[in-house]
Amino acid sequence: MTSATTARFARHLALTASLLLPLSAGASYAERAEGQAFIQEMVERHGFDADELGTALARASHEPDVIRLITPPSKRGVRSWRNYRARFLDPIRVRGGVAFWDENAALLERASEHFGVPPEIIVAIIGVETVYGRHTGNFETMSALATLAFDYPRRAELFRGELEALFLMAREQRRDPASYYGSYAGALGYPQFLPSSLRAYAVDFDGNGEIDFESDPYDAIGSVANYLHVHGWQPGAPIAERARFAGVVDPAPLVAAGIEPALDPGALASIGVTTIGGSAPASTATLVDLESPNATTEYWLGYRNFYVITRYNRSSFYAMSVFELAETIRRQRDRLAATGR
Repeated sequence: MTSATTARFARHLALTASLLLPLSAGASYAERAEGQAFIQEMVERHGFDADELGTALARASHEPDVIRLITPPSKRGVRSWRNYRARFLDPIRVRGGVAFWDENAALLERASEHFGVPPEIIVAIIGVETVYGRHTGNFETMSALATLAFDYPRRAELFRGELEALFLMAREQRRDPASYYGSYAGALGYPQFLPSSLRAYAVDFDGNGEIDFESDPYDAIGSVANYLHVHGWQPGAPIAERARFAGVVDPAPLVAAGIEPALDPGALASIGVTTIGGSAPASTATLVDLESPNATTEYWLGYRNFYVITRYNRSSFYAMSVFELAETIRRQRDRLAATGR
């Protein structure tokens, strides 16, 4: 049996044992079998002190609201682009986006020049995620991640990794691991990075020697731009265009080809799939369906940069909301500048 297999088997046994010893029985996460296995792995893999880590983990508390909020509804709702769009393309985010851009114009320009990502895309992502830092979450992150790592079996492996990243991040930043607050899923600050993403993609964009996602947007702006850059953003390339079908086209197999662009523009044009203006798609594309009940489905051509936005949140609805919010904010800002307001 390989060491990796042994470790997985040990975690499985620990998880099984933990279900027999819930927190209501008085055991802290540090005392439970899977918590002890986690501590041992952190000692072996990262050189943590077992007693110090155990003391820290013992402070984590079970958060029932975290389980409630992350558990999918028993009955899946009807997919609706119209409802989803309305959540994010609202006057508060548009006005707030213009103001956020104006307040941070120099920083956004520097991030755009350095990473190749347009300012409006950076602004829109922060707007969709937290309304420009207004709603970053008030869950204590260590407790939220411990709850998900040890009391939510369906995604325990993922959140166990995020708990590991949190402790590593706290050590690197010389912070108490219990000092972080964010969403119920452990996402942090203006851009809502999970700890693993923060460690991998965050940058000290204001050059003050630390990464801060909480008190100001400086590092968040640079980090969002860096995240998209690392995931393959193409400077100056298109993001998405409305599609038009000339003649009878069955969109289902084209949509089923997946979110990553793989459809040849010439082949699309030959079967009657073009841009709304009638030209062939600009480059290799994906066909995105934006459906709503009792409404005509919108079809869009998503290019490589559209796909990159889905690496931030793996949803075509999310990526289209970011794209449309970005375009709306840019137009509104240009309009106000032209009128001198």
